[in-house]
Amino acid sequence: MLTINVGVLLAVIVLLRLRRRTEARSRNDEKLTVIIVLALGIVIAPTRLGQGIGDFLGQPASGVTDSSR
Repeated sequence: MLTINVGVLLAVIVLLRLRRRTEARSRNDEKLTVIIVLALGIVIAPTRLGQGIGDFLGQPASGVTDSSR
């Protein structure tokens, strides 16, 4: 069974996006990166809001995992 940790997934996405050259980024691309980084911070934060968002974002991941069985 494959499980996906949302925090790790967001961290990988952030690292991949930040590896790109700055000149190749558009303004919308930079805004999306900021939104993803903020979502990562909320997911990592040990608050009720962070846990709720993590559960919400984890539902599609668990649906994909369940459909692959």
